Amino acid sequence: MTIDPTQEIQAGKATLGIELGSTNIKAVLIGSDFSTLASGSFGWENQFIDGNWTYALEQVWTGIQSSYTALKQQVQSRYGVALTQVGAIGISAMMHGYLAFDQAGKQLVSFRTWRNNTTAPAADALTAAFGFNIPQRWSIAHFYQAILNQEPHVPAVDYFTTLAGYVHWQLSGEKVIGIGDASGMFPIDSQTKQFDTQMLATFDNLMQQHGLPQAHVAVLMPQPLVAGSAAGHLTAAGAKLLDVSGTLAAGAVMAPPEGDAGTGMTGTNAVRPRTGNISAGTSAFSMVVLEQPLKAVYRDIDLVTTPEGAAVAMVHANNCTSDINAWVGLFKQFAELIGADLKPDELYAQLFNASANSDADAGGLLNYAYLSGENLTQVEAGRPLFVRTPNSHFTLANFIKSQLYSAFAPLKIGNDILAKKEHIPTDKMIAQGGIFRTPKIAQQVLADALNTPITVTANAGEGGPWGMAVLAAYVQDARGTNELADYLDQQVFASGESTTIAPTPAGVAGYDAYIRDYQAGLSAELAAQAIADHQG
Repeated sequence: MTIDPTQEIQAGKATLGIELGSTNIKAVLIGSDFSTLASGSFGWENQFIDGNWTYALEQVWTGIQSSYTALKQQVQSRYGVALTQVGAIGISAMMHGYLAFDQAGKQLVSFRTWRNNTTAPAADALTAAFGFNIPQRWSIAHFYQAILNQEPHVPAVDYFTTLAGYVHWQLSGEKVIGIGDASGMFPIDSQTKQFDTQMLATFDNLMQQHGLPQAHVAVLMPQPLVAGSAAGHLTAAGAKLLDVSGTLAAGAVMAPPEGDAGTGMTGTNAVRPRTGNISAGTSAFSMVVLEQPLKAVYRDIDLVTTPEGAAVAMVHANNCTSDINAWVGLFKQFAELIGADLKPDELYAQLFNASANSDADAGGLLNYAYLSGENLTQVEAGRPLFVRTPNSHFTLANFIKSQLYSAFAPLKIGNDILAKKEHIPTDKMIAQGGIFRTPKIAQQVLADALNTPITVTANAGEGGPWGMAVLAAYVQDARGTNELADYLDQQVFASGESTTIAPTPAGVAGYDAYIRDYQAGLSAELAAQAIADHQG
């Protein structure tokens, strides 16, 4: 049956997903067949202020409103109708971090994002106290580090949440959070689908030891909700905050706000046990849904959950594509200098395809794509570094191959723990992100890096906002009638297109040689931290 998108939009049945990523805020409107009807985006960048990677909340709303306005204008131009109502809305954002508010809802300190490596003492202490790995970027690590630092805002904290949880709160009035995003705040009990009660009690005791007025940390955090739960409705004030023209009606059901890991799993149909997904952007992470608990605690492996609360082993790298994007920007300046007018996709394709003629080990060229610190290699501060020896094969093909290898290097180091120590099996590994827009090149590199077949779906470039729109549709369409995995298999991905590329022996051997040199040269990257940050 042919679905008329104009009628769906007019009837208020279309579904809206908004994701606040590291470099873009994007809004996507989908129809009942899950095709993208319209989209809008807004570019933004984090700022390093007073030793902290942050975004101003004013820019959060500027970006959301700009994205929604662009989407609404696209609806008008494509379908000749005004967008005045939607059936369901979902908000997602980069996971982790710390947004703290007092009882009046006033922000107490600047947003501390996942990118900050400033909570090592807290993360170490909590890992020991819980017997559970607490990464530096988790919300509870930020809160406890503030306690250890005796920061003056701590006694006034009435609520802290993630970026997605904050935006959802403002649009709906509800202090709730999707369980996947919640698992980046505080450990989750996959049986109860709530924060782990024993660890909550342990943290309450720590607060008492520090003489804090707050008795229970649980009341300071949002309530976790599983996918399919109604997480409130768009209020009149929220509608005006989202649509500055004031024409959007209130009342749309809202999905539990999720992190970009949860939307990545949803957008790649990787929520069943033995499935995995990889999201590659400013940061990179891989997720494998577990059949059984890990045998040991690893500081490089996070235990988070699917949007339904199933346990997931997550490898998170702070750095992925930012450095290669900067180099492509440099090549763009040269192209303009010689009068070559290439669109971004064309430029990336030309450079990526050039790497096909490279040496398997990138010719002895090494790149460390650390725009920020990297926990997986114990590098505290970002100093992007490219290095070669006099005998390295310094060609364009090898240079680009080294950039691609470098983008996935921290992710490989973390995944080697799962593959070689825990022997975790995966039936499929699906990747998404803009780096895969050029067909096959980055996909082959990733397959060789992990020595496993990598699948890229036709919607790989859509990413998180599309996945969040699907989670919102799930609330509207199938709540209580299907498990999310069945909903994705039977409805969303029933006829989806995908491409799978297997690793090659030469590629695996070449990447392994590269990573040996990469790890051996980490002392040079650590030494580069002695270079003061440029202030200009």
